[in-house]
Amino acid sequence: MTKPQRGHALVTGASGGIGAAFARALAARGNDLVLTARRRERLDELATELRQAHGIAVVVIVSDLADPSAATTLHAEIDLRGIVIGTLVNNAGYGVTGYFLAQPWQVQADFIQVLMTAPTELCHRLLPGMRELGYGRIINVASMAGHVPGSAGQTLYAGAKSYLIKFSQALMLEYGHAGVHTCALCPVFTYSEFHDVTGARAMMSKLPKWMWMDAETVARQGLDAVERGDAVYITGRVNRAIKTLFKLMPDRLALTLIDRKSRQFRKSMP
Repeated sequence: MTKPQRGHALVTGASGGIGAAFARALAARGNDLVLTARRRERLDELATELRQAHGIAVVVIVSDLADPSAATTLHAEIDLRGIVIGTLVNNAGYGVTGYFLAQPWQVQADFIQVLMTAPTELCHRLLPGMRELGYGRIINVASMAGHVPGSAGQTLYAGAKSYLIKFSQALMLEYGHAGVHTCALCPVFTYSEFHDVTGARAMMSKLPKWMWMDAETVARQGLDAVERGDAVYITGRVNRAIKTLFKLMPDRLALTLIDRKSRQFRKSMP
């Protein structure tokens, strides 16, 4: 399709990690971009890089999706600029470590807002334009955590990612026939800033290299998956095997294994 028919691609959390990798991958495929995150300097640097490398249009809009009004404001700014969004990558996210009651409610509420409410609202606001185009691609960056039992010390994370998986499946069933594909992308361990933000870098560095993927590969596989019409895509053959294993495993055994691993993780944390 030509660029006007595809519209711009909006990437949230685009200032680093998987979000920046998605921006680069989309730019290499000829997409004009709208990049959003909290860090303007990082966004501006990336925008300059992509304009120079690919000759595309890149719009930067600074937004903190923890603000309940952020998705509405972001959509209004996009409309004001006359931009049509044909691709949405809901990538913004992070983890909250510690038991549920160890963090004040506002910390948990912000997490829910960023990982669940904001991506859902952006889908709701942008889907009508995609239907009018007759073309749309939505990638909700979920996680393998959404396919396994929740773990102590990351209370809301698995639940939030599981929600994105089920939400993406439903959207694909509802609007796939109209040319709007939705995919829940489920990576596991990806080289990015995520583990620095959660304070888990030292622990994650002890894992074998074969368990890891680079952000560029994750982004490329995600774009290929949504183009194929995959409602859910788990990166890596080993990860897909792990998902199948947990699906076949009795719930009590699966919960016991997750509990054991999460205890080891918590002991290793500073």
